[in-house]
Amino acid sequence: MSEKTNTTTAQDVARYVLGTFMVGAGVGHLTFVRKPFQAQVPDWVPQDKDTVVLESGVVEIGLGLLMLFNKRYKVPMGVGLAAFYLAVFPGNIHQYLDSLPALSLDTERKRYVRLFFQPVLIGLALWSTGVFNSKRAK
Repeated sequence: MSEKTNTTTAQDVARYVLGTFMVGAGVGHLTFVRKPFQAQVPDWVPQDKDTVVLESGVVEIGLGLLMLFNKRYKVPMGVGLAAFYLAVFPGNIHQYLDSLPALSLDTERKRYVRLFFQPVLIGLALWSTGVFNSKRAK
C-alpha cells in the first residue's frame, strides 16, 4: 500500500539534506572515521565495536539512499530514520558520560551540547518525510 504524502519544498530539501548527511556518515563509518566512531559504541553492546561501526555504516548508507530516492513510502522511511537516531542515542550518552574525545568532540561542553541535537534529528526525520502531515490528514 502506498504511503504517498504531500510534502512542501522545504520538507523535500530537508529530506535530501538528511539523506546526503546519512550517506556521508555511513561512508565515514566504513572508511576514514571508522576508528573514532568506535568511541560511541557502549561497552555493554555484546558485539565487537568495529563490527557495530561497520554495520551501522551500512544501515546509514541504506537509510540515506532511501531518504534521497524513496518517494513512495516517505512516512515509514521517516519513522525508520527516527528510530535509528533513537537507537544510536545511547552511544552519544556513552561518549558524554565516559568523556571520550572523538569526532571533534574534545570537550565536555561539546559532547553535552551534541546530546541535544539527537532530538532535533529525530524531529527533522519525521517532519521532512511528512509524518506530521499524514497524521493531520487522518
